[in-house]
Amino acid sequence: MPAPRLRSRSLRKVFSKVPGGRTTIHYKKRKPKTARCGNCGALLKGIPREFPFRMRSMAKTKKRPERPYGGVLCSRCMRQEIVNKIRQ
Repeated sequence: MPAPRLRSRSLRKVFSKVPGGRTTIHYKKRKPKTARCGNCGALLKGIPREFPFRMRSMAKTKKRPERPYGGVLCSRCMRQEIVNKIRQ
């Protein structure tokens, strides 16, 4: 039986082979969900699905697209927002 701290369903089991030939279970955190558009809820492209500690060491250009509302709105909603701003 695993240690009490590892009995959580929030951790995923990774079966890994050790040099001795045995297969052991490693418990790893699950990856965070993909980023979604703030307007329509669509999946955002160009944003990595990584842990915050990995995102901190990434370059800013790797974290989100370089366009207005990049990383907040999908490209379709961004285009619509710009059109609406111009029309006002």
